[in-house]
Amino acid sequence: MLIQVVKSKIHRIKVTGADLNYIGSITIDEDLMDAANIIRGEKVQIVNNNNGERLETYVIPGPRGSGELTLNGAAARKVNVGDILIIITYATMELEEAKTFNPALVFPNEENNLLN
Repeated sequence: MLIQVVKSKIHRIKVTGADLNYIGSITIDEDLMDAANIIRGEKVQIVNNNNGERLETYVIPGPRGSGELTLNGAAARKVNVGDILIIITYATMELEEAKTFNPALVFPNEENNLLN
């Protein structure tokens, strides 16, 4: 049996930008992507702690060490700069593998979105 489990999570990261005129996606500092085991183009679920919105999109890398977190395209309407988000990815795996799998959990500095 295959099940879906949390693969990675970036917990409590602050929105730094919202670009309605971009074609879509979320831009994430590449250092945060690496720490959370997220790759370019990967589907993510975004949970906005400020307004309860949930959405899905795909990731594009932002400049390393920038702390950038920008929602692009229509997703930009779901956030305000300064909102606190949780970004989650999921993986499908066999039940026995899932029992021992440990997701990558990242807790960036809430002031600047950088890794401590």
